[in-house]
Amino acid sequence: MNLPRYARVLLAIGSGVALGLSFPNYNLYLLAWIAMGMLVLASAGAPLKEAPLYGFLHGQVFYPVCLPWVDTVMKQYGNIDPWIAAGFVGLIGFIGGLICTIFSTGVALASKKSKLLACLLAPFLWTALEYFRTNIPIIGSSWDLSGYPAARSMALLQITSVTGIYGLCLLIAAYGSLLAYAILASNRRLWIRAGVVTLVLIAVSIGGAYLVPQATPHYVAHLVQTNFPQSESYPSDWLQVHAGELDQLEHISVDAAHRVPGIVIWPEVPAPFSFEEALFAQRAQRIAINSGNYFLVGVVDWKKDPGGKWLASNSAVLLNPEGQRVYVYDKIHLLPFGEYVPLRGWLTFAKRLTADISDFTPGTQYTVGQLPQGKFGTFICYEAIFPSEVRRFTAAGAQLLITISNDGWFGRSSAAEQHMAMARVRAVENRRWLLRDTNNGYTESIDPYGRTAAQYPLDIRGQLDAPYDFRSDMTPYARFGDWFSWLCVIVTIAILFLALKPRAPEPALQAAKPVR
Repeated sequence: MNLPRYARVLLAIGSGVALGLSFPNYNLYLLAWIAMGMLVLASAGAPLKEAPLYGFLHGQVFYPVCLPWVDTVMKQYGNIDPWIAAGFVGLIGFIGGLICTIFSTGVALASKKSKLLACLLAPFLWTALEYFRTNIPIIGSSWDLSGYPAARSMALLQITSVTGIYGLCLLIAAYGSLLAYAILASNRRLWIRAGVVTLVLIAVSIGGAYLVPQATPHYVAHLVQTNFPQSESYPSDWLQVHAGELDQLEHISVDAAHRVPGIVIWPEVPAPFSFEEALFAQRAQRIAINSGNYFLVGVVDWKKDPGGKWLASNSAVLLNPEGQRVYVYDKIHLLPFGEYVPLRGWLTFAKRLTADISDFTPGTQYTVGQLPQGKFGTFICYEAIFPSEVRRFTAAGAQLLITISNDGWFGRSSAAEQHMAMARVRAVENRRWLLRDTNNGYTESIDPYGRTAAQYPLDIRGQLDAPYDFRSDMTPYARFGDWFSWLCVIVTIAILFLALKPRAPEPALQAAKPVR
């Protein structure tokens, strides 16, 4: 099957659109299952000099379709000119497109040996590249990996406890490759097998959900949704001006803990909260003491380096019922161009992104905290999208996961729902209860199997009685980390070796000797 160039271009663009539409807010998640097949069709059999184009087109289309909110956030909160914001989104697509050129080139190269080899390579190469783009220094991101649409299935979601999200990336790509091979081979038997696989996936997705165990919680946390409007800057008298709202939040927190004893949690710092500010420190201690419970709150924490210079960190601080600080976690994986400017000396235009907020210093330790009933780990906002980083808390002994976030920066764009969906997978990968507290939504409790146990309405100030429990068992993913991703890397190298290995010359036929 030799497709013309225009058909390959349309398939590559269509694959990017289809994959992008499978994420929130579009939620056409079934499109993800055919998206990769379209890109395999575009790449298999393509001339090697053209093949990179098809992967590049896929990435250049996918990221702007999936991440349109980046442009809005930069213009609204970064004081960035519209053309620079649009260019930044284009840059994300450009970098993503470059990564995808490796995929389309690899598939085209393998197809020179055989179409079957190309379609065998595709899912392993794609998964290896998803892992690679997660771990690129500085700019690496696992936002909206291709496996997340498959996580909409409660049954398929459980695979991540063994493989991490990358197992679903492979599943999505493998199914698309099967469809692509059925088209390329034009074989009736292959279509029958593809139909059987489709029916099995449907049966597992629907019926398998009934086999997923139920988790029984024994404790309640009070997740306070502060619902402060997002601001680019905060005047020095902000705490005094908003004293009435803070009084309301204090009343909500203390009353909830009196009604049902349990830890009180506030989200990632949504305002100028710092224990260096006496008014806030006194209020935080009062909440802990008057509630008679532990109080976890997001703050800007200030520390001096060995040279005496003050450094700010985006932190979570736990106060005990006596109002004493007993736990601090400093966010390790900061958001590039949001919480710090990488390569600041080179990217001078990007300084405007952090002009109105602190240039944070990253933490260095995946600190685990202690509650009377068990241990917990806290990760902050952007860190929820990185599987290998969240599992470090579990590996360090955390029996409960807590994530605090300020998704007010996203408004009501698709970003908030995408962020929530990724955090949900972290609960299953680690088989832990996950308490997610945000400034304006989605504030919720997620059980170890990915079910939403309780959720608070969006954009409303109040608190959620969030059920949870502690667990000590270790999933294969929590114990061994990204073993599956590295397996995909090894298989990719092996298949590429077979593709590049020259064919053995056929033995020459010798003339038969005459019988004397």
